[in-house]
Amino acid sequence: MSMPKGYQSELGYATVSGEEGCMGYREIAEKMSGEGDKMNHSTARNVFLRAMEKLADPVCKLYGKKDSESMARDPRFQSCMHQIIEDIGVDI
Repeated sequence: MSMPKGYQSELGYATVSGEEGCMGYREIAEKMSGEGDKMNHSTARNVFLRAMEKLADPVCKLYGKKDSESMARDPRFQSCMHQIIEDIGVDI
């Protein structure tokens, strides 16, 4: 089920593309397609959010929360994950 037109989540749009060095879903899809993996922006979004949910799941279990999907979509969580990756020096 798609979001109603003009929908914005309570905490903002779930993407870290505003962060320095990050790409939006369209840019990710274009890069993947350019490298030979056929992808559109909605597929890039789905893959990204599934990855974020895999990261959010152990955090939720640690703190006794059950909704890792909402945490994965939260731009604050995504921004924190970006910061952690940046801090440990992983070159994306």
